[in-house]
Amino acid sequence: MARRKKFFTIGYEQTPAKAVLDELEQAGVKLLVDVRAVASSRRAGFSKSQLAAGLDEHGIAYVHLRGLGTPKEGRLAARAGEYETLQKIYAKHLQTAQAREELDELSSLVRKAGPICILCYERDHRHCHRRWIAEIIEERDGVAIENLAARQVE
Repeated sequence: MARRKKFFTIGYEQTPAKAVLDELEQAGVKLLVDVRAVASSRRAGFSKSQLAAGLDEHGIAYVHLRGLGTPKEGRLAARAGEYETLQKIYAKHLQTAQAREELDELSSLVRKAGPICILCYERDHRHCHRRWIAEIIEERDGVAIENLAARQVE
């Protein structure tokens, strides 16, 4: 029986950039796909250009698929702990042309590259839209999902 490709997810909430980069490298990730609608962060090392540079130093490529990010109202629902509302908002968002195109692009990357990890802010994948992206990719492409968690800030 063939081994399924791994498909990783990671959130950087309460985590230093070095810990995330080390976790990705240790897992053997070759491509990080940023699935934030806004690829900027107050957290050092997680804005798009800083993140891409740090990844490059670890031999990991970077792609930003903005269309797979959560719309503003979904981010507000997540901050408020309204995860059912987030799920409804994100399910509707996934019906947009841009989100469908970028899911297709992600599937194509999964088939060509590997191993891939998607990144967003939320530490707990159960409270993040990346969970639903991973489930779609799992169903489409037959990958095995593994949720990474880097060392938290003390």
